[in-house]
Amino acid sequence: MIHAYTGDAVRAAESPVLRAGQGEALMRRAAWKLAIGVVRELRSHGPVAGSTVAALVGTGNNGGDALWALSFLRRRGVNAVAVPTGDRMHEVGLDALRRAGGRVADRIPDDAVLLIDGVLGTGARGGWEPPPVPAGITVVACDLPSGVDANTGEVAGGVILADLTVTFGALKTGLVVGAGAHAAGRVELVDIGIEPYLGEPDVSSLERDDALAVFAPPAWDDHKYRRGVLGVCAGSEQYPGAAVLVCSSALASGLGMVQYAGPQRAANLVLTAHPEVVAGSGVEGKAQAWVAGPGLGSDEDAQSRLAEVVETCVDGALPLVLDASALGLVTLDQLSRLRNAGCEVVLTPHQGELVKLVDRLVPDIADGFADLAKADPVAAARRAAEALAVVVLLKGSTTVSAAPGGRTLVQNEGGAELATAGTGDCLAGLVASALARSSQGGSVATPEKAAAAAWLHGTAGSKAASGGPFGASSVARAVRHTLTAR
Repeated sequence: MIHAYTGDAVRAAESPVLRAGQGEALMRRAAWKLAIGVVRELRSHGPVAGSTVAALVGTGNNGGDALWALSFLRRRGVNAVAVPTGDRMHEVGLDALRRAGGRVADRIPDDAVLLIDGVLGTGARGGWEPPPVPAGITVVACDLPSGVDANTGEVAGGVILADLTVTFGALKTGLVVGAGAHAAGRVELVDIGIEPYLGEPDVSSLERDDALAVFAPPAWDDHKYRRGVLGVCAGSEQYPGAAVLVCSSALASGLGMVQYAGPQRAANLVLTAHPEVVAGSGVEGKAQAWVAGPGLGSDEDAQSRLAEVVETCVDGALPLVLDASALGLVTLDQLSRLRNAGCEVVLTPHQGELVKLVDRLVPDIADGFADLAKADPVAAARRAAEALAVVVLLKGSTTVSAAPGGRTLVQNEGGAELATAGTGDCLAGLVASALARSSQGGSVATPEKAAAAAWLHGTAGSKAASGGPFGASSVARAVRHTLTAR
């Protein structure tokens, strides 16, 4: 598992080292690791000695890191050029560069093959308009790309997209969320000695083995009920395909049984695609978790079907995933009854659905919530999870799994290829599948199970996209291939 910290937390962790008079040593340590990262990038494209490396140098410590890194690179035979972006530069770092034989210029040299972004650091807030960067040049960001909010990942103005970000001491939240994650490129974390002073992480991310542990193959003595039985309340006469997508992804994830409850037209499509599904119009059966909402609609029949599922979950203290239409139908009373019965409840909205849900169910926090959801999805998911006392899996370029109390995981697998109709239905099926398992991942907490589903969904989406544009049914098929490529 990967852990990330806010920029504020990282600066607080640096404070004891700075108070001990180790500031310059800390900077040189970070700069040395940055220079090593630059050398690796140079080697991947050609010789190190004789190449030209420029750095955009800000007025603060990030600029100092860049200047020291240039001084180390100059000693490797690199033509090292500092390009100031303000009216001053870090004096000690500038002196080190000049003593090494580097120089200062007012623009990025035409022969520069790599650019170090050393303008803004973890304390920067608000917009920034970067100078023009030559096309095709490799960019290495110092700690984080300038313009990225280290706490939230928001990019309020301009940003220089990095090929590599060498980040110091701890991974920053802004490098794993939203626009910041996109701007960072590959991220390399280097140790500079502040780890003992870091507290609890702000957010975490599951890695491959973490996610696959939730979707593990069956044990030698498992039977179909121990492998998990999922009830599906999805699809309608108008949107029957949603039921197929939910069932497809759930089956592909390795469940023991999928039980479908819905109208005949949708049931016929489900059974044509997957004759192994147990289909019926009611919710009786042996389901160990339920998913409700994809393609359900908003009429009286949809309300009645959702109410029936809620009652079933309350009676059996069963986990429930609410997605799509169910997010507009569920009531506060139903959520309260589910919680009081001990049901695990996961809501899976995208940004717009979350804003509408909050406006409808918790108007006390609705003021300014839409802006918050856009600027800081982690904070928005946390606020909604706390107000509703459920797990919120907020879908987006970064998928956020937030639990009441603040426990938060973020996943960046997949990408814009998943922005197509029906992929959310697949994700809902995977989240519910993770909750339905009794023998596999049984000790894993609900936010981690939801995050594991997001990992599997995103990874399958990337695999499906390798052959070009696709529809959501390809994601369901790719889930099986993702799980077997262990």
